Amino acid sequence: MHGPALSGWLLMVLCLVAGGYCLLRTRAVAEEERRAARGEAVMGFGMAAMALPAAVLAPPDWTWAVYAVVFGAASLRALTGARSGAHHVHHLVGSLAMVYMAVTMAPGAPGAAGGGQGGHAAHGAGGAAGGIPLLTGVLLAYYALYVLRSAGGLIPVTAAPAGAPATGGPHLSWGARPELALACRLTMGIAMFAMLLTL
Repeated sequence: MHGPALSGWLLMVLCLVAGGYCLLRTRAVAEEERRAARGEAVMGFGMAAMALPAAVLAPPDWTWAVYAVVFGAASLRALTGARSGAHHVHHLVGSLAMVYMAVTMAPGAPGAAGGGQGGHAAHGAGGAAGGIPLLTGVLLAYYALYVLRSAGGLIPVTAAPAGAPATGGPHLSWGARPELALACRLTMGIAMFAMLLTL
């Protein structure tokens, strides 16, 4: 992605950790949640690859086409499950946003830098913004609301009464803890918002 190398490294590490945790979850949850966790792992690792600073590794021109194909396929898969719940709709929006960013950052796209560095160099060198401003704005608004809603879900509403069993207690494995899954989704939502800001 565009921008300073430090922010790219931070985004990359956060997305790698989130993707790794999602892989861990696939071993500890039921089948329906397992499918969602696999989709989130693909999203996390894809975002980590996109966030890698161009100064470290300038991706070949064909990389953006691979991103578009992978996340296009993820979009089709999320579309089949979108009728069954809001979380599948979120996966659909995320996958389509990744396709949008890959197409926008591809060499030859409006606003993308020419040459072998694709969209990585467009803003770092003061290039023109890529993408469709209205679509980018809608995606930014969606992710801002998603992050706020997810963050609110991490705030405990009330303390558990004395003697009541604690939810998410020590009997749950790391992969099955709902608060960690929510924190992972929150992290990826913040990372997506930050990546969209660079378009």
